[in-house]
Amino acid sequence: MQRVDVTMAVENLVKPLVESEKMELVDVEYKKEGKAWYLRVFIDKDGGVKIDDCQNISYQIEKLLDVEDIIPHSYTLEVSSPGIERPLKKLKDYERFKGKLAKIYLYSPVNNKKHLVGKIIDVEGDAISIE
Repeated sequence: MQRVDVTMAVENLVKPLVESEKMELVDVEYKKEGKAWYLRVFIDKDGGVKIDDCQNISYQIEKLLDVEDIIPHSYTLEVSSPGIERPLKKLKDYERFKGKLAKIYLYSPVNNKKHLVGKIIDVEGDAISIE
């Protein structure tokens, strides 16, 4: 299975589990670092994620992945919060942090700038307004 396929399969598998615990699945990463493979699952919830939340979700994901056998080789599972420098990848991330300061990196320049810093004012459709 390709790396992207593994990421999507894991995301589809664990999202209902994470949501059943009243948390949000922020992101799933599956990557090779050196000779080792890592599966990283990032979770969040109102009030922040505690170590017990990560342990609980990690244990449940381990059991689920053992049954589903999506990843054909050994890997290290890591479950954590996305942290203070969390990347905003989805529109709902921008919606959640409306009114907050954000660093935004663009693929194509806007007004000759590829890096913007500003307050997220609004999210409408697929457009994000910053000031």
